[in-house]
Amino acid sequence: MASIRIRLALAALLSLALIALELVWTRIFSAEFFYPFAFLILSLAVLGLGLGGLALRLFPSLNRPDRLGTYALLTALLALAGLPLVLHLGLDFALVLSQSVMFGRLVLTAMLLSAAFFTGGMALTLLFRNFHAEMPSLYMADLLGAGLGVLGAIFLMNRVGTPATTVLLALPLTLAAFLAGGRNIRILASMVALGSLALLPISARLIAKPRQERLPVIHRHWDAMALLKVQQGEGYRGLNIDNSANTPVTEFDGNWAALKADASGFLMDPKPLMDAMGGTCRFLSIGSGGGGDVLMALKNDAAEVVAVEVNPTINRMLLPGGSLHDYSGRLYADPRVQVVTEDARAYLRRCDSRFDIVYSFSSNTFAALASGAFALAENYVFTTEAFQDYYRALSPRGFLMMEHQFYMPRLVTEALEGLKRSGVREPQRHLAVYTSPQTHRQILLMGKQPLTQAALQAPFLALEAKDFKLMHRTYPDPVPQASPLIERIVREGWQGVAKDVPTDISPASDDRPFTAQLGLMKNFQWKSPRTLQPHEFRGFPLAKLLIGAVLAVALLLIVPLNLLPFCRKGPKLRASGWLYFFAIGFGFMVVEVVLIQKYTLFVGSSAYTVATILFTLLLGSGLGSRFAPRFGSRLPFLAILGWLMLELLVFGHLTHLLAGFTLFGRMAATILLLAPLGFFMGMPFPKGTQRAGELVDWGFAVNGTASVLGSATILLVSFNWGFSAALLVGGFAYLIAMGLLAGRTSWSKA
Repeated sequence: MASIRIRLALAALLSLALIALELVWTRIFSAEFFYPFAFLILSLAVLGLGLGGLALRLFPSLNRPDRLGTYALLTALLALAGLPLVLHLGLDFALVLSQSVMFGRLVLTAMLLSAAFFTGGMALTLLFRNFHAEMPSLYMADLLGAGLGVLGAIFLMNRVGTPATTVLLALPLTLAAFLAGGRNIRILASMVALGSLALLPISARLIAKPRQERLPVIHRHWDAMALLKVQQGEGYRGLNIDNSANTPVTEFDGNWAALKADASGFLMDPKPLMDAMGGTCRFLSIGSGGGGDVLMALKNDAAEVVAVEVNPTINRMLLPGGSLHDYSGRLYADPRVQVVTEDARAYLRRCDSRFDIVYSFSSNTFAALASGAFALAENYVFTTEAFQDYYRALSPRGFLMMEHQFYMPRLVTEALEGLKRSGVREPQRHLAVYTSPQTHRQILLMGKQPLTQAALQAPFLALEAKDFKLMHRTYPDPVPQASPLIERIVREGWQGVAKDVPTDISPASDDRPFTAQLGLMKNFQWKSPRTLQPHEFRGFPLAKLLIGAVLAVALLLIVPLNLLPFCRKGPKLRASGWLYFFAIGFGFMVVEVVLIQKYTLFVGSSAYTVATILFTLLLGSGLGSRFAPRFGSRLPFLAILGWLMLELLVFGHLTHLLAGFTLFGRMAATILLLAPLGFFMGMPFPKGTQRAGELVDWGFAVNGTASVLGSATILLVSFNWGFSAALLVGGFAYLIAMGLLAGRTSWSKA
């Protein structure tokens, strides 16, 4: 490595590839294994990054600068091979507790995926250790490369698809190997690069878990938002999203007279209420998906239909020129239809229009890009504040109709609280709940005005059949044989009912938006667990168990490994130095995870949020690292703490005022709010390196382990006490780090 420019390029290339690998693998695992399992396996895999740095400290023979090219090349090979092997391994997460073979496959999966991060960690640490005097510049390159990796991964996933992106990520690693290696490594790196390009035509088959599809797949699209499959059914086509959610596209020839004459309507068809509006109904569909809501609204002579869908690919398919435009009867070309590609909450917060019907039919999916491996995806469609937005969006005669198979008890508690916060005196008079036993669906009806007897009796066509199994009312005045749960929640309050139900029914909020985390630990049988249910809808505490598994591995295995150098001869960190690197790793990840989740509400639930927030924090941190020597030891920490207090006390009100901005305006505002914080967050690591010297390899390992611990721990804090409490925990970690750095005792001892 003849020049510092080469070293900076190497740090940037390695970091670019590793963070992009994490994001792309998260997207793939979210679709192929359900997103909570993606959190588990990739959190374990990323632990390999710190272990790579630890290996250099424990085995000095590995610390040879001439091996940097070898480590980079190994990372490229492992990145190419690891994921296809895992996807074709036959791993079933549901059986890992009951079958030793399946548990072994889980362990093998973690090893295969962590191997690439392990060798990548060795390569990065080799740079940091041998050129620690250049750490402000090297760490800047590392963070800037990571920021470019975020943008590059999302750009490539949207342009060439997620499977092809996975293969292409070997190229920056082979380039790093070419720059750092000798003649033989350069030849091998060139061969691996050519090989990865040769794999592009078969990447879709290579990066896919074999599965039996319910219906024939006639088209497949995989980008940064979702894996989308178009499946052919009888009289319809289904859009399957991430193998966990479905939305149908009804085959329609454009003959409205025949459609209106067809008595077989939609389950949640609000025709009686819409007819009463005399052809002037303004209809808003939240999560319009395959256009079924739009078809129903137009069939009922809605005057205007606004279809809000966050996935741009679905909208493109249904718009003129799209593959489903003619099949769906050219619905989206109707002059009464306005198509909006945006997160529903973001749209409602900036929209001044009022709607007669706000309609939501299973509008959430159970997987999202979210924030890499370090979050369990959530949205803000089902929070208490969301119901305040829905109430505000209704016209004086308007109704909200929200269906969900599993969340209804929790939604009722949120609706009651949201109406109360909106100044409604008797919120219980504005609500009704209906159940369809045949389809296992429950429907919430909320009126801007107290619901009249006529509105309660027949808001949906399905009620006209007076068939208990097809649909019946469960609140108010439930029909005989109906479940009394909803009426009890309204009458006794959720606190009085909570002990009698298996799921968490406490109201979620924008500060704690984990509506889907319904599981309670009382439902897990510790003595004889047979299966891990892939969801929490019946109260199985999946998220908490997976977080516990990550914490157990990190605390019982990885942390003790990071203590091993204390038992060896030679230079070693003092406890204060070890704890310092742990504190800043923990704090950085806590702040990053929480800010990504919080600003999703402001920017909108999409890949843009991840790109904006991660890139801003990483770019700011990179610049902060470069200028770290110009600042005193306390100022960066005081700035971080001060900015976090502004985030807690001021910025939430500010973003609410700026909610009316366009998407790019909200992105720009986010950058302005977070860039200064990122700038100062980039300083603690290089400042610690100045005191640790060549022991930075050990510090890097401790920092990496603390990052994974921070991401897991802070989710438990967020589940129970919300994001505000979580940010305070992150601030406390930085406060501890400031105290440790202020100590005058040397961090290294012979």
